[in-house]
Amino acid sequence: MIQIKEIPSKETYIVRQAVLRKGKPPESCIFEGDDLETTHHFGLFDNEYLTGIISLFDKINPIFAGQNQAQIRGMAVLETHLKKGFGETLVKYCETYCNENKVDLIWFNARTAAVGFYKKMEYQPLGAPFDIKDVGEHYLMFKKL
Repeated sequence: MIQIKEIPSKETYIVRQAVLRKGKPPESCIFEGDDLETTHHFGLFDNEYLTGIISLFDKINPIFAGQNQAQIRGMAVLETHLKKGFGETLVKYCETYCNENKVDLIWFNARTAAVGFYKKMEYQPLGAPFDIKDVGEHYLMFKKL
């Protein structure tokens, strides 16, 4: 049985480290703003086992001035659970949450390898690729809800 629920930031670290920060220290899994009251972390549980995570930050990107925005960070699904639709389920959950909370634009920095995944869900890349130190090449992506 699949269930998504809000979790504390600390619970995201095990998946963040396994997927997004392989070989890096646990401290690399702590994101600025993780523990703000306006930040929400969601975990996808498959038979009560945490297999995917996504975090939603109340963060303005000036490129999208005038929009009620949220930033997705740390979206990850354990390798053993890929190709089951869990990533899409997490993103759609965030979209619903944003719609319910009057957010009309989601943006994030997507790893180059994930751009195709997000394009299938109607997110658009904007601008040239850029490098995030110690993480790799990314694209700014967004979607108006």
